[in-house]
Amino acid sequence: MKQRTLAESCSFSGKGLHTGRVAQMTVRPAPENTGVRFLRTDLGPEAYIDAVAENVTNTARCTLLSSGEASVSTVEHLLSALTGMGIDNAIVEIDNVEVPILDGSASYYVKAFAKAGTVEQNAERQYITINEEIEIKDEKTGSWVKVTPADDLSYGLTVDFNSRVLGVQTAEWDPSRDYAAEIGTCRTFVFFHEIEYLFANNLIKGGDVDNAIVIVEHPVSDEQLERMAALFNMPKLKVNESGYLNNLELRFPNECGRHKLLDMIGDFRLAGGYLKAHITGYKPGHGINTNVAKAIRKAIGAIK
Repeated sequence: MKQRTLAESCSFSGKGLHTGRVAQMTVRPAPENTGVRFLRTDLGPEAYIDAVAENVTNTARCTLLSSGEASVSTVEHLLSALTGMGIDNAIVEIDNVEVPILDGSASYYVKAFAKAGTVEQNAERQYITINEEIEIKDEKTGSWVKVTPADDLSYGLTVDFNSRVLGVQTAEWDPSRDYAAEIGTCRTFVFFHEIEYLFANNLIKGGDVDNAIVIVEHPVSDEQLERMAALFNMPKLKVNESGYLNNLELRFPNECGRHKLLDMIGDFRLAGGYLKAHITGYKPGHGINTNVAKAIRKAIGAIK
């Protein structure tokens, strides 16, 4: 397999989920062996941040990368789309601190990348391989992620929020399957009872009911729904029979589980490229995902 980059640049504009700040972002073709590099254009022509696990500085509800004074957050959806669409090399120019959330999935990215097309480069793709199984567990949450050596890449996960609405969801993906249709279109989600807390703690400033699935786990009053509609600047909201706000329809019965897999694919791109491994997880999140990606980087000698 040869390395690939975009045939032409793709531009996006939108607000960040957590900061609410509007960013202009352009994903550009890049030379062989570049990998994925972010450039904070508002900070100068040298404000690069490499998309590698050792640059992860925060994983509170998103993945944030930093290098020197430059940082960029909520990179996981874009990195997932680049990976799922088979793009090895890209420069991501962005003029603010957070990647646009758009519709809460990676669908805008995959559509743009598919329209732009990719070009094959001369260099061979350098796959990341490990000699021994790597597993990290979180005793507090019961989460675990395991990476097993394999001849090809595959993912499988289980999510369990102890939720009567979500239940236990599973999701799988490997490169033989259509990332754009099966994974890239799946949106982020949040529980209704978390939203006011998140707003109070300066998170999801850019959240609205067009870019997130809202799960209503516990009974809510009309007053709470009115307050939520005011927060989102929306007309009156209702709870549908399935336990979700009525602003949208699920694209898959397990869309939330598939979105967790979307996130995982993006976080594991921080291992530095394409893996040859079988990756499984139970209740994974950005923290444990990026810790495993860092362990892979250490195992291959990329981090001393």
